[in-house]
Amino acid sequence: MTNILAVAGPGSKYNLPGANAAGFWAGFWHGLICPITFIVSLFAANVRIYEINNRGWWYDFGFLIGASCAFGSSGSRTEALT
Repeated sequence: MTNILAVAGPGSKYNLPGANAAGFWAGFWHGLICPITFIVSLFAANVRIYEINNRGWWYDFGFLIGASCAFGSSGSRTEALT
């Protein structure tokens, strides 16, 4: 049975027999939810942050973009009022 949040790990839909490897959009999703997934992975053995069965650099690129969205900032600076 696959997990409902489409997180990486042994219960992933990408590890089922005959399943396609995780691509860009799966990497983006896994990167986007990685802060939550990390906390869940501390308590659940079948949840991982990174999908092992992936398509290579497309998955990595999607993961990087998703993680940047999750951990990044808007890039704007705030100045102190004087």
